[in-house]
Amino acid sequence: MEEKVSYYFDHEKLRVYQKSIEFIGWIDNLLSTNLVKGSTADQILRASESIVLNIAEGNGKFTSKDRCRYFDISRGSAMECAGCLDVFFAKKKINSVELCEG
Repeated sequence: MEEKVSYYFDHEKLRVYQKSIEFIGWIDNLLSTNLVKGSTADQILRASESIVLNIAEGNGKFTSKDRCRYFDISRGSAMECAGCLDVFFAKKKINSVELCEG
């Protein structure tokens, strides 16, 4: 049986926010199990956190223009994470299954 979760903030109800939180956990596990280090590892950690933080901040804005600006930044950070995963794959730090999971 699935545990019922209560949310304190509105952004926590957003599926994209929940998936972004899951992604941070996945990235942390990936980096620790594959011993991926260096500037790209640091960058994907910062970018994955940026996704979450900009969704939360954007969802708290009152105007559509402000919300869209933060959501655009969040999307850019997600694309940055995708690029980092491509770099890991090109350097043979992750395999194709891990690349697709990300």
